[in-house]
Amino acid sequence: MAYCYNDAVSRNIGWVTEAEQAQLAGKKVAIAGLGGVGGAHLVTLTRLGVTAFSISDFDIFEVHNFNRQEGALMSTVGQKKLDVMKQKVLDINPESKIDTYPEGVNESNIDAFFEGVDLYVDSLDFFALDARKLAFRKCHEKGIPAITAAPLGMGCAFLAFIPGKMTFDEYFQLEGYTEEEQLIRFLIGLSPSMLQRSYLVDASRADFKARKGPSTHMAVDLCAGIAGTNALKILLGRGDVIYAPHGLHFDAYRNKMSKTWRPGGNSNPLQKIAFNIAKKILL
Repeated sequence: MAYCYNDAVSRNIGWVTEAEQAQLAGKKVAIAGLGGVGGAHLVTLTRLGVTAFSISDFDIFEVHNFNRQEGALMSTVGQKKLDVMKQKVLDINPESKIDTYPEGVNESNIDAFFEGVDLYVDSLDFFALDARKLAFRKCHEKGIPAITAAPLGMGCAFLAFIPGKMTFDEYFQLEGYTEEEQLIRFLIGLSPSMLQRSYLVDASRADFKARKGPSTHMAVDLCAGIAGTNALKILLGRGDVIYAPHGLHFDAYRNKMSKTWRPGGNSNPLQKIAFNIAKKILL
């Protein structure tokens, strides 16, 4: 059977117009990290009809990825996440144009990674702060909107950084702290409401020193939906996008949605209190 783009995305029409679908076909999205949420974002945006991507990852699939990662299967154990997910995109849309960065993102390739990109979807590992700071700073420099949807517990915490508005650095204010303190500041910035905290039944599994934490596939799927919806709004220029210092946290376990607002980002007095509490718990 021959592939036909219009047939493949025809069931999108109604929620988007045919003209908007044609717009999506001409957009390029960058996704750094194809593990936890990155693979889900990539598949969601491919099915939405985006046809061009810059993607990066240097890792391979392992058995401990099975609980949440899009490409993690017995048949892909030991294979590069980048290769597996590129092939999955091409299985959905063989006409996709995909630029790959198997070494991850770094100072030497970051400009090429963002060449011609309309939107950045952050999917880096939670602990990859240096790469994340680099990517968001480059987005700010190039005027590229950037979004992050963090899988926390059984929910999603969403933030957007829009050109001309508060930047990633202005919001999180990570510099001048130890690496572990920066990770805590990143966590409380992502999730000022901390809706997930009350049902963490074994806190020892959130191990900052070992650089690992618990996760669920439900959270990943929620992130893909929320990020994909906001990607649509940004790429098509319609609909309200909540941007920093405002954020959104939906938690399916708690049956709660919280719209957060932290003027001044992590310098806000409420964030300073949250930082001190989280530091005692996590460190």
